[in-house]
Amino acid sequence: MKLSYETLDNKDFWESKGVKLPSYDVRKITRKTVASPRWVHFGIGNIFRIFIGGIADKLISEKLLDRGITCVETFDYDVVDKIYKPFDNLVLAATLHQDGRRDFSILGSLCEALKADTKDGSAMKRLEEIFTNRELQLVSFTITEKGYALKGADGNYLPYVKNDIENGPDKCVGAMAIVTSMLYRRFKAGATPLALVSMDNVSQNGKKLRESVLEMSEKWIEKGFLDKDFLSYVSDEKRVSFPWSMIDKITPRPGEALSKDLKDMGIEDMDVLVTSKKTYIAPFVNAEAPQYLVIEDSFPNGRPPFEKAGVFMTDRDTVNKSERMKVTVCLNPIHTALCTYDCLLGYTFFADGMKDPELSKLAKQLGYVEGLPVVEDPKILSPKAFLDEVLNVRFPNAYMGDTSARIAVDISQMVGIRFGHTIKEHIKTDGTDKLVALPLAIAGWLRYLLAVDDNGKKFELSPDPMLNELTGLLSDVRLGDSDSVKDHLKPILSNKNIFGLDLYSTELGNKVETMVKELIEGQGAVRNTLKKYLS
Repeated sequence: MKLSYETLDNKDFWESKGVKLPSYDVRKITRKTVASPRWVHFGIGNIFRIFIGGIADKLISEKLLDRGITCVETFDYDVVDKIYKPFDNLVLAATLHQDGRRDFSILGSLCEALKADTKDGSAMKRLEEIFTNRELQLVSFTITEKGYALKGADGNYLPYVKNDIENGPDKCVGAMAIVTSMLYRRFKAGATPLALVSMDNVSQNGKKLRESVLEMSEKWIEKGFLDKDFLSYVSDEKRVSFPWSMIDKITPRPGEALSKDLKDMGIEDMDVLVTSKKTYIAPFVNAEAPQYLVIEDSFPNGRPPFEKAGVFMTDRDTVNKSERMKVTVCLNPIHTALCTYDCLLGYTFFADGMKDPELSKLAKQLGYVEGLPVVEDPKILSPKAFLDEVLNVRFPNAYMGDTSARIAVDISQMVGIRFGHTIKEHIKTDGTDKLVALPLAIAGWLRYLLAVDDNGKKFELSPDPMLNELTGLLSDVRLGDSDSVKDHLKPILSNKNIFGLDLYSTELGNKVETMVKELIEGQGAVRNTLKKYLS
């Protein structure tokens, strides 16, 4: 049985497999969504499908929302062609519990899938129709941190962004340029209000989104592509708002074991695919049960009743505190610190690394000892309870199948937020000389970049936009030769674009250097160094 509109009618089959079906008429909801969209989402990968799509599904099921989401992809068009259109945009959602239970449901809330390709005239015409619809209330995003970036670590515009600025709104390719182009269409069609909501795991994500849109707008106005009055529209948050948010739900790549189980259940075409852009996709999405979404309640054209689906709707300050709690202390820094050491110590799955005595100590030291004392309580969520759940329930969930290699993707884009904020807070209070786990985490990342594990075996590094630059700087650093470190770490540890500050302005620069030298002393040095500092 293949997942499709037609097979939804075969209720006996799905129910016999323990798969919960939509309680609403998916075709009817889809028709209404296509006729007059109210919610558009950019970046339509796994976390969007199961989490954001699940929120919409719940609201539709409870008759609190009468249409679904219009899905737009700007980066990897294979996602649309291979897992949306062939399955009528339906999602088989699999929730993986710590005790091994699995809950299955089909989500019918993703009602239209588009490729934001300026070379495709019909697709862009449709996107313009959507953005000029007065009923459109919000545009949300899960495009990853690099999706908002206009400039590289060197401070210069990324090549494709530079081309977008020069080519103008009709020939652009980047997400920020396409969104700005569509906002201009909305402005010309009556300047109806709209909310642009980043739901990415990025510090102050709404601010970053707004800054990128405004910068694209200003550059295009300078070049005569847009009317000057457009800037007053897009910069007025009473007309175009950019709510901040905090999102949290661990959503690993689709698992091969689950793929096999689904096929054994008689559900066809449940293969895991790897796109031309190295995205791991499948008609199903697997994720943990815990999930958190906190959104600043600023929607000038109205919004769905998100709070009825478990979303915390609050003010910007509370969102910021919640995000800092998660991203700079209670979850993401621990993910980042352990995933590189996992690769060095031979662990494929993150949950397995959590059982390692040294890595467990590293996680607890980083979270409880060095993180919690400088985190501000957002009140709506308890930092201590959140961290307890992360370390005792979520990270050790062996049924997630989340790989450390996945978590290690794009680390250079994240260390500034995940470690930099805590460093700055310690500078304000008790200084950085007592920090141990945090410099160990940074040193572990640098040791990881040598792509040789603790037994001297080579492994493949995860994708990262700075990978070539970083590995080039470390190319003369050799395992078994601590003296080879020399000054090769200084360009990295002093790079304010990476860490948010020059680590040599604190004790951490030299401390990390010392740790790296110890980590490369020879085979077994990684394990020995962890034992030394975490004993």
